Amino acid sequence: MTPLRIFLTQLAPVVGGALVLALALPVSAQTEPKGLLETIHKHKFLTSTVPDNGDVNPYAVVVVPKTVGSLQQNDVLMDNFNDISNLQGKGSTVVLYRPSTKELKLFAQVPQNLKDCPGGVGLSTAMAVLQKGWVIVGSTPSLDGTTKTKGDGCLLVFDATGRHVATWVGPRINGPWGNMAVVDRGDSATLFISMAGFGVPGPEVIDPVTHYPVILKQATVLRLEVALPEQGLPQLSSQTVVADGFSHRADMANFLLGPTGLALAPDDTLYVTDGLDNEITAIPNATTRTDSAGKGRTVTQGGLLAWPLAMVMTAQGHLIVANGKNGQAVEVDPRSGKQIYAHWLNANQAQSPPGNGNLFGLALSPDGQSLYYVEDDNNDLRIATP
Repeated sequence: MTPLRIFLTQLAPVVGGALVLALALPVSAQTEPKGLLETIHKHKFLTSTVPDNGDVNPYAVVVVPKTVGSLQQNDVLMDNFNDISNLQGKGSTVVLYRPSTKELKLFAQVPQNLKDCPGGVGLSTAMAVLQKGWVIVGSTPSLDGTTKTKGDGCLLVFDATGRHVATWVGPRINGPWGNMAVVDRGDSATLFISMAGFGVPGPEVIDPVTHYPVILKQATVLRLEVALPEQGLPQLSSQTVVADGFSHRADMANFLLGPTGLALAPDDTLYVTDGLDNEITAIPNATTRTDSAGKGRTVTQGGLLAWPLAMVMTAQGHLIVANGKNGQAVEVDPRSGKQIYAHWLNANQAQSPPGNGNLFGLALSPDGQSLYYVEDDNNDLRIATP
């Protein structure tokens, strides 16, 4: 008989003077999985994410919803934040992985010094693919790889063949950063994007108390309403700040720290990860509200969270978040605020803690049973499956 195995997931805080170990039993030792992560057992390498121009540091991961143009349903799109010299905020490529053929190819590329985008191009985790084939990608650019030369950035629009067709800029768009939450109605779409660039100085501006770069509380979540006519380009029809006051700051190793994960629930609650405050918050009436909810209501904080980044919502209504400070994904029930499970996606011992800084973008597979994720340490795409 195989001995019962117990996997240590994290050291919990000291409670009543005793160190509590947070343990996760394998699914076989439980009567029924409480969520998706407990069913994950395999991790498979799929492809390098490095295109011919040498861009590295994959950020966004998005699954194509419908076949149109050069896109096939279930293709996986990723973008790169760094250039061949590993300078952050200078990546300019979107690559496409086709699961049916296991092929990687370049989908789109723009000049790094694109004049229509304030500061140039550095493609971030903000990416959406709409049913009509429009691909919308955020740019948070830099000239020297740090926020000292950060530009305001923009949103780039590509057609289904990868051709750059439009650039959206404006005073509410500054550092499009986190993964987008999307409502796609076919003839219109609603996009939610975190903006983490407002007022961020260079990483040399240090808080004398913390001895880290100074923290601001000016990051926002912006709702964009987009018209999608049968003929012609997508039209940006309105912009509304639905949340603000999130923490953000410059960082030498990570360029920028700010709200990253966005997920929209069926009840119109928008969930947001705030990495610096190590929490997930909830914004009610997200698609209809006409004002900002501030940071909203705190859903969960601390615990298994370790600088929560990109986030997806499962069919069960749970949130799965990629940790930035270790290689774990964490599953949360937002209704109760309970942190259910932590699962190692990347346990690279070269970092401390293992996998520190390696995770970023996440996407559910089309069947909702697996997770696509990128590894920044290896510049590759992987899938975690039952």
